[in-house]
Amino acid sequence: MRMGLAIDASCDLSQAFLQRHNVAIMPITVKLDRETFLDDRRPEELQRFIDRRLGSRSHSAETEPCPVEEVQKLFLDKLVLDYDCVFCLTITATRSPINEHVNRASFAILKNYRQVREQAGIPGPFMMRVVDTRNVFAGTAPAIYEAARLIAADEPPAAIRERLTHIANNSYGYMLPRDLIHLRNRIKKRGDRSVSLFSAMVGTALDIKPLLRCFRGETAPVGKVRGFDHGAEMLFGYAARRVRAGLLVPLVCVSYGGDLAVLPQLPGYVELRAACEECGVELMEAPMSITGMVNVGEGAVTLGFAADEHDAEF
Repeated sequence: MRMGLAIDASCDLSQAFLQRHNVAIMPITVKLDRETFLDDRRPEELQRFIDRRLGSRSHSAETEPCPVEEVQKLFLDKLVLDYDCVFCLTITATRSPINEHVNRASFAILKNYRQVREQAGIPGPFMMRVVDTRNVFAGTAPAIYEAARLIAADEPPAAIRERLTHIANNSYGYMLPRDLIHLRNRIKKRGDRSVSLFSAMVGTALDIKPLLRCFRGETAPVGKVRGFDHGAEMLFGYAARRVRAGLLVPLVCVSYGGDLAVLPQLPGYVELRAACEECGVELMEAPMSITGMVNVGEGAVTLGFAADEHDAEF
């Protein structure tokens, strides 16, 4: 059976991984002032956003996840011809309507695929499985990484779906913002009150950063740090300890809202890399999506891994 992968653009993975596994991308349209960016994980569009230095204003951007009609078109024009089964993974449904869009699109896709395949001379049924990763940004990477591994091993779709559900329920996504005012303005625009104006102002004045965690669709602060570098050192050190304690998927994904060359310069990153090498875990470096930078701010770090349930230790 020919099986493939599709993800929404805000899932942070390396370009090499996406190309190696021929991952289809459901784009997100980002509108800021009079400019429009198509967030589809293409390096040139990502670099255009970074070069425009829009970080101070991007909290006001409007983001439009891939509409139902475009999801249908992607599948009926290409994916139902290229594959017999596609696993479609999205960021958590609690933070984006894309999961709902894909589920709605699936009804028309499964209703109309037979005619498309018959006209192309392709026999047999087509299956589509939609998986909510229950996480955001780098936190979506473990489930997608595991999906690619299981597809390569030619595991049956039912077994893959069951395993991905387990990984999604045990994926942890951490976020360390640089600009607390940007984060506060963005979540206010989204109707979220988890960072108050007072907290943002005091935190900015004292250079106090929150460490945020997404787990099973819920995002909340799990710690506070003085200074971004100190926060990075704490986050990477924590991730190194989790690597040594054992992961459910041999992957730690780190995404950065800017030039990836900055990552090795951050305190604690060398130690995290050493822990991954010691334990046979891949350390994937991924550019943060345009959507991620709009929501968390340029220069932010997100980190994801899958592990047995545990309490945050910050």
